[in-house]
Amino acid sequence: MKSGFVSFLGRPNAGKSTLLNRIVGHKLAIVSDKPQTTRTRIVGVKNYDEGQVVFLDTPGVHKPMHRMNVRMVDVALEAMREVDVLALVVDVSVYAQAPGRPRRGAESPGGPVKRGPGDQFMLDVIKDVKTPVILVLNKVDLIAKNSLLPIIDQYQKAHPFAEIVPLSATDGTNVDVLETLFLQYLPEGEPLYPPDYVTDQPERFFAAEIIREQVLQLTHDELPFSTAVVIDRFEEAGAHPLTLYATILVDRDSQKPIVIGRAGTMIKNIGTAARLELERYFGSKVFLDLHVKVKSEWRDDERLLDELGLRHDRCPGRAGRRAGATRQPACPRRVHQCRHREQVG
Repeated sequence: MKSGFVSFLGRPNAGKSTLLNRIVGHKLAIVSDKPQTTRTRIVGVKNYDEGQVVFLDTPGVHKPMHRMNVRMVDVALEAMREVDVLALVVDVSVYAQAPGRPRRGAESPGGPVKRGPGDQFMLDVIKDVKTPVILVLNKVDLIAKNSLLPIIDQYQKAHPFAEIVPLSATDGTNVDVLETLFLQYLPEGEPLYPPDYVTDQPERFFAAEIIREQVLQLTHDELPFSTAVVIDRFEEAGAHPLTLYATILVDRDSQKPIVIGRAGTMIKNIGTAARLELERYFGSKVFLDLHVKVKSEWRDDERLLDELGLRHDRCPGRAGRRAGATRQPACPRRVHQCRHREQVG
């Protein structure tokens, strides 16, 4: 029986969250085409006939400009040091010729590939890692096939990866191959979580993330980095609809009208889309009340960052197992249980 921790590491927008959702079979992490969508560590547990894998999705590694970004990068790098297998996820579409897209980073189809400073930094980060590192070349569905071999060749020369797996988290190509390799490199051990355990994040977290996902999808490009969602009230009362009161935070006065929209159309669209997603997620009717608030420099407010869940919590990795813990964080979400109480645990 195999059991252990696997962490996804990579630059922003590499597809780590899409890969987590694909493997676990649940939407645990919101996704968008905007970088830095994932802001904290997200745990996803999957059971196999051969064992149990605890996956850690982490924020993309980038140059931090605010305290929020410092915490995000710290979370990613700490997870790297506390797992049994590390998966470096790379977006190959930025290197290779994709059908109908201009080529970036390569001289010609099948020719030399030039890595950018961000990708080189990721290789420097894993240079001295003793944990097995599997290179995941994601988004192969977006590139021409003859562009893949030179990318593989360059990465093989750059680092002694345990395995290299080209795949597409979007359409599932080769994801099963990757899962088999994870189990192969994990240590022997008993499952760390119950069979119906999926994640350790509370309902309030998922509610805020679902709302933020709609903000990312429906507003202008300048807003995603400077918006957050705070759940002010979370009320569940028997047969009544789940009632949520939430505040969308923006950084500047000029951003508030963008979120509200002309005659309130944008905030209405965000609310409608978020409510439908919340109802699908929670399996019940939802009453959602949204407000927009300007809070300048919120990304450097330590107390607010704690409230948003961007804490410096220790990664539930090998250290906890060495201490003899069968770790069960405070608020598990169960596979066969669409709803759970925040008091669980």
